[in-house]
Amino acid sequence: MKLSEWATKNGVSYKTAWRYAKSGALNIRRMPTGTILVDEPEKTDSDWSVYARVSSSDQKSDLDRQVARLTEYAAKKGMKVTSIIKEIASGMNGRRKGLRRILSGKSNVLVEHRDRLARFGFDLIESSLLSSGRLIVVINPKEVKDDIVRDVHEILVSLCARMYGKRAAANKAKRAMEAMSGREGEQK
Repeated sequence: MKLSEWATKNGVSYKTAWRYAKSGALNIRRMPTGTILVDEPEKTDSDWSVYARVSSSDQKSDLDRQVARLTEYAAKKGMKVTSIIKEIASGMNGRRKGLRRILSGKSNVLVEHRDRLARFGFDLIESSLLSSGRLIVVINPKEVKDDIVRDVHEILVSLCARMYGKRAAANKAKRAMEAMSGREGEQK
């Protein structure tokens, strides 16, 4: 099967399929004409893990919608989903249990957006999975393609998340203090 056909069948772009082939994750052979053939159809019947993540518990409904979109995509592509991992945690947190389960598992990974898996280091995670013969498919790759712009965007998101997180904590503490001072006035 041609590499382009394999890419279409597995729901990845040709460029991603080429990266898989270059890294050795696919068994390929090059014809004298330059055509690249995939010797064995890649594991469309292999196990796939669906990974969905949101940052806070108020986004729980979006978490369920992510899972629905991912499982629907997997069904259309004939992927056998063996696990669904849902997390409510910051994308900056590298100690997420679900992320660790994905990395230590044996199945391929299906995510909606790159940043759902990790805010930083997606390329490292992808390389790690490829080196173990596993694939990662991002079903909605609409994002900034330029590396510098993407890096600056990720840094800004990170800084905003930290700033708003600190601001939210300060506001909660302020409200708690106000509530406590209100009670003290009632007790006098």
